[in-house]
Amino acid sequence: MSATTLEAPPAPPGPARSRRLRDPAFWADWAALVGLIGLTVVFQSLNSSFLSSGNVQSILVASAILVILSVGQTFTIATGGIDLSVASVMTFSAVVLGWTFAEGWSLPLCLGAAVLAGLVFGAVNGALIAKGRIPDFVVTLGSLSAASGLALILADGKPTTVISPFLLRLSTQGVGIVGYTFLLAVVLALLAHVLLFHTRFGTHVLAAGGSPEAATATGISTARIKVAVYTLSGTLAGLAGILLVARIGASSPAADTTMTLNTVAAVVLGGVSLLGGRATIIGPVLGALVLTVLVNGLTLVGVSQFYQPLSVGIVVVLAALLMRFQK
Repeated sequence: MSATTLEAPPAPPGPARSRRLRDPAFWADWAALVGLIGLTVVFQSLNSSFLSSGNVQSILVASAILVILSVGQTFTIATGGIDLSVASVMTFSAVVLGWTFAEGWSLPLCLGAAVLAGLVFGAVNGALIAKGRIPDFVVTLGSLSAASGLALILADGKPTTVISPFLLRLSTQGVGIVGYTFLLAVVLALLAHVLLFHTRFGTHVLAAGGSPEAATATGISTARIKVAVYTLSGTLAGLAGILLVARIGASSPAADTTMTLNTVAAVVLGGVSLLGGRATIIGPVLGALVLTVLVNGLTLVGVSQFYQPLSVGIVVVLAALLMRFQK
């Protein structure tokens, strides 16, 4: 009589799902999405107008600049670096747009000058970090101050009104409740996703961040990668400067330094490793939405704006704690 082999029955899905939900790594990977859903439920229960079409449109428009800056920050952090100058470079690019507009330049040239200003700052940052072998923290901290100072000098410390039908349509119109500025941010995020995960350049970025020595041993020029990612970050900051001018109708030399913190917060919430080598694009986009929803919701329910930075800080620390459990 031949022996038969009995196979163990498959484990029931219930216990496996329960174990997964108890695994901190699961919550670390999905922190931004879970946070976005949770905040939406809470704020909608506290104020029924939170999910109104007007407020949702306001949230999307408000998040567009942070999404673009966070995408650029993702590339620098993916290499194990950080760009502390993005908010100041954005402000300088906005001032360049305002100054050229006041000088009578055509709008396309003004927009090009704004983007070029951001690109140059990013390229200088990358060159000093990669070629000068100066720590990214020091270089971009210096650029933060330099860009803010140049913005004040160029604008003579005063805002410049920019009246343009094109910029007005860009900031106020859209497709349904989705404004053109947010659509632009989404398109840039999709292009960034393709660049990071479907090109050789993206592979080199992640390799340079994961193990610079191994990347160099395989022939990857980590110096060129550093220059490229900081140039990309600066260029996106220049684009964000255009959206900033479109949104407020003027270029102001006063930099919003909290925006830099928010880009890092969005990247951390999105599951990007601050040590480099691990990145995603959808994560930081969701992280930017979480932070925008948090501020919008707190304002809507009447919480003082003094508590808003505190709430953002708490969210970032919690996300950083969850990152310890990422696989």
